[in-house]
Amino acid sequence: MDIKRIATEEAFSPPEMMDAYRGIIREQSVDDPGFYSLWGHYLTSDSERPRAIRDKLIDLDGERLADMDATGIHHQVISLTSPGVQVLERDLAVNIATLANDRLAEAVARHPDRYTGLAAMAPQDPPAAAREIERGVTRLGFKGVILNSHTQGEYFDDRKFWEIFEVCEQLDVPVYLHPNTPSKAMIDPLLESGLDGAIFGFAVETGMHLLRIIVSGAFDRFPGLKIVVGHLGEALPFWLFRLDFMHGAMVRSNRYPTVRPLKKKISDYMRENVWITTSGMAWEPAIMFVRSVIGNDRVMYAMDYPYQFVPAEVEVTDNLPISDAEKQAFYQTNAEKLFSINKTG
Repeated sequence: MDIKRIATEEAFSPPEMMDAYRGIIREQSVDDPGFYSLWGHYLTSDSERPRAIRDKLIDLDGERLADMDATGIHHQVISLTSPGVQVLERDLAVNIATLANDRLAEAVARHPDRYTGLAAMAPQDPPAAAREIERGVTRLGFKGVILNSHTQGEYFDDRKFWEIFEVCEQLDVPVYLHPNTPSKAMIDPLLESGLDGAIFGFAVETGMHLLRIIVSGAFDRFPGLKIVVGHLGEALPFWLFRLDFMHGAMVRSNRYPTVRPLKKKISDYMRENVWITTSGMAWEPAIMFVRSVIGNDRVMYAMDYPYQFVPAEVEVTDNLPISDAEKQAFYQTNAEKLFSINKTG
């Protein structure tokens, strides 16, 4: 096709962050069972998939580009893998975020036609996070921000984080809300059934996080804020009718002191402030449904490299029953517009 395939949820990690994770696992220094479930597996298992993921995460040159070429991916929007620096203690998190951004900026400079970067930041220190976002966008040329969902059990409906939203709105860059394993407060029934990771727990945790942001009134306070969510919206598009109905009923009844009136319906914010990618969800019926309820201009392609690197899945989206113009928007122009790809400054 005469279309550029842009993959919008693609991960990397500097080796130093992997070393920090190994230190946490060795010393059992954080109270986060989800982290140990996820990274205890990926960093200690010798099976084929974890070994491949470890190698591909730290590579920003030969192997990654070869994988892109082999699957027809022209361009990646790259961000720091989950949970990023958000599991680290504050000072180390700030330092590793800076290091990761510098490394990613160097890779983008080496391959400007192939990569776009999203800025990492440490929400543990909101003022430092805001400064690092500004540096990443204005000095390093990044086109958005990665937020790997909860930060040690805290969510961005808490107003102490809102200066991060404020700087993103001011700079007109999107926040990619990427999954994390469920927090300690919600993980137990998922973990005991092996459902805490990408199979289900990621969606439960991240969908809840986005809903918390919406019902907190964040989009009323920051109407220009843009949030991107993967995996076809972490199931929220399938719940829009019920979300609107039940939120309205709760507001009218004053059932919860934290649930206050909003200027719009939940579904309105999902259609006006949220963009959705197909990462890990190469399934035609679901893609077509989400396009129908969220809007063709809000749904973009993603592969979820290297966690779900399945070359055959590209054929699924190549064969979607949509026009060539719609396919170009899905693969290319929606992402170019949102992430300001091919624009300088």
